Amino acid sequence: MYRVRLWSVRHSRGLNAFYKGFERAMIALAPLWRAIGYQRAEKPVAAFEKRVKGLLFDCKMCGQCVLSSTGMSCPMNCPKQLRNGPCGGVSLEGYCEVKPEMRCVWAEAWRGAGQFDGGLAAIQVVQAPVDRRMEGSSSWLRVVREKTGEPDPNAKKLAAVPAKAAAAPKKEGTP
Repeated sequence: MYRVRLWSVRHSRGLNAFYKGFERAMIALAPLWRAIGYQRAEKPVAAFEKRVKGLLFDCKMCGQCVLSSTGMSCPMNCPKQLRNGPCGGVSLEGYCEVKPEMRCVWAEAWRGAGQFDGGLAAIQVVQAPVDRRMEGSSSWLRVVREKTGEPDPNAKKLAAVPAKAAAAPKKEGTP
């Protein structure tokens, strides 16, 4: 899988172009997804997505894919699962401190992002932390819902986290 992952980064320009077309096709199929029902389509689409992205990118099915923002290098392959850049332990040669035989996912991400228009701008956008409740779900269907304004049933789960629970703890004695 590692060699295929590196191949995907080397060919990020073509894969990104393909993904843009694929995304347009998935959005064009929104009436079909609506007719079938997103919940009903979720399991088979996620299974197909897992196979395709698993082969090409060693996808971990986080449900919040950012491949087009990370040069076709999945940040979930980082042993520390860092979503916004490399840790301080990456070697000068671009290897991981945790797995010294592996190229740093983020060194590869920057290399891949430089190969297509908008890639270097996209990689600089700060990504939200991974919401583990989305693991195993189809990011393809999530993107369709987002782009077409369809309600996402997972949004109810996400909205269930109170804002105060997500806020940083306050120091003792402050209001």
